[in-house]
Amino acid sequence: MAAELRKAYGETPSWEPARPRLRLRRLLVAWVTAALAVYVAAWVVPGVHVERPLGAFVAAALIALLNALLPPLIAALRLPFMLVAGFLLVLLLDAWIFKLASDFSDSSFKVDSFWAALAAALVVAAVTVLLEVLLGTNDDDTYTLRVVQRIARRSGERVKTDVPGILYLEIDGLALPVLQRAMRDGHAPEMARWLAEGTHRLAEWETDLSSQTGASQAGLLLGSNDDIPAFRWVEKESGRLMTCSAPPDCEEIERRHASGQGLLVGGGASRSNLLSGEADHVILTISRMEAEKKANPGYRAFFANGFNVTRTLVLFFYEVSLEWIAAARGIRRDIRPRGHRGGKYPFLRAALAVAVRDLTVYSLLGDMMKGRPAVYACFAGYDEVAHHSGLERADALEVLRKLDQQFGRIARARKYAARPYEIVVLSDHGQTQGATFKQRNGYGLDDLVQRSLEGRTVSRLRAGDENDSAVAHAFTEATGGKKDKRAKNDVSGEQTVVLGSGNLGLVYLMEEKRRLTLEEIDDRHPRLIPALREHPHVGWLLVRSAKRGPMVLGAHGVRYLADDRVEGEDPLAGFSRHAAHHLRRTDGFAHVADIMVNSFYDQQLDEGCAFEELISFHGGMGGSQTRATLLYPARLSLPPEPVVGAEAAHRVLAGWRRLLQGDPAAL
Repeated sequence: MAAELRKAYGETPSWEPARPRLRLRRLLVAWVTAALAVYVAAWVVPGVHVERPLGAFVAAALIALLNALLPPLIAALRLPFMLVAGFLLVLLLDAWIFKLASDFSDSSFKVDSFWAALAAALVVAAVTVLLEVLLGTNDDDTYTLRVVQRIARRSGERVKTDVPGILYLEIDGLALPVLQRAMRDGHAPEMARWLAEGTHRLAEWETDLSSQTGASQAGLLLGSNDDIPAFRWVEKESGRLMTCSAPPDCEEIERRHASGQGLLVGGGASRSNLLSGEADHVILTISRMEAEKKANPGYRAFFANGFNVTRTLVLFFYEVSLEWIAAARGIRRDIRPRGHRGGKYPFLRAALAVAVRDLTVYSLLGDMMKGRPAVYACFAGYDEVAHHSGLERADALEVLRKLDQQFGRIARARKYAARPYEIVVLSDHGQTQGATFKQRNGYGLDDLVQRSLEGRTVSRLRAGDENDSAVAHAFTEATGGKKDKRAKNDVSGEQTVVLGSGNLGLVYLMEEKRRLTLEEIDDRHPRLIPALREHPHVGWLLVRSAKRGPMVLGAHGVRYLADDRVEGEDPLAGFSRHAAHHLRRTDGFAHVADIMVNSFYDQQLDEGCAFEELISFHGGMGGSQTRATLLYPARLSLPPEPVVGAEAAHRVLAGWRRLLQGDPAAL
């Protein structure tokens, strides 16, 4: 392999990227489509006029010409906060292009004002999207690929080589059984075709106890997720609340776990992740948000086509309207369990399912044209919608279908890339469904703990959607907005802290700066353990005894993890066969909670309950939340033993890269 690398970089490579060819028939269809959209804009928008019979065709041609010339100039600018600056500048330019087309059209097309031009640009984008879907031309990326190829050639970063690259495409929250049924039922036809044609194989890997993106990406991208007990946890010695979506905390997590062996070392790229995997190139990566304040060139491919901005705006508000309609339908039909779908959630859904997705896809296309050796991109739209709608309801499956369509675009673009690419599709965890703990009981886990303590108070339960937090932090950093004060993460003055991470609860008794033993808890708060242990919606508790070591307590039995002995009914019956292994590992973490609480799991109904207000959840154990997906090229192989834990999955992913490229750290 080392000899192949020397040949690839020292001699002329045999790989020759194809050149996207413009086809006359497609150009004519696109021209007619654009002209029809201009006619509709003139009919709908006051101040926009088509004065002559073919005026819309003249306008469409002028707009296309100006779009080819002007947005690439904006995209090439080296501006701070490029995400928001580029979006606003290109949006203004789109309106100006309509005004220029009006000025150059010899009175066959007229626009009275800037605001009329802006409205017309949005209407034309909306009508064009609709017509392309009806005509079946919405998968034609010829123009996009020509633009992205040209940008790559002129960037000075292009590396043309025979050495294969690898694209890791993460679908956040997609469990293997859900993907299998989606393939069967036509919701993921592109990935189903890969299996049918024999280019890929489908497998499962099992997550750690903390089945959430922060722990999984630390393991997958950095090779270590030690001492990440949940999405949020308390470090009692400092009184600090750590959160896997806060930029300072993600930066600290990466500092603690980086070893120079990250999945993306040696020229790789991180797109829309919590952690960077030690990549050289990043966009929307929470642990490296400082990059968003600089002139980040990762957005150039997206902004080089002015239509992308108006199209994204149109699809964003279309997605918001879909959510409002679906939420109203769920209330009318009394669908249960039913999650909270109001407030800012419709806009968060649209941001992840449309805007972040499209930015990520375009950055991936740019990476491929430049020949980046490895790219890891996270697509969080399915996970977000499933949290609120349900993991296999129509809304979530439609987001998955659209994502599958984007994967088809990426796969077809490979022949134009600067090197051959292999595609790996994986998830960081799955999800399990069920009415929340609060919906079932009328009170939360924090309330249950509060009334079981002896003269101590419990701070308000800290929980919430991980994507909500990540997007909010990313937008704040990328736009230069005002950040929350760090003091909000100081819990040193609290008496008791209760955290929710899906169906995993963490109880920290802050009276000592260390973990309390079971004996100490029973002595100081004799009602607490029985109240939790006997609750019908609690499956098990993880505590540490000074005499017997780590123990898993259930309503009718105990499992001693030190010698794997069971008294009474096994509390881990019905959970993964590796459950005891995961709990032993978590018990060894420095910042494990005094009491780790996992909800019940009903195997017959395949449901549990979250301690936060999400009807599909992950974070603990039980059901498909720990059954993550791995769709990989058939030419690569898995180890004979099950892949258990994100660190083991990292070894597989990194091994595939080494097989294709040699040692990335040596590149």
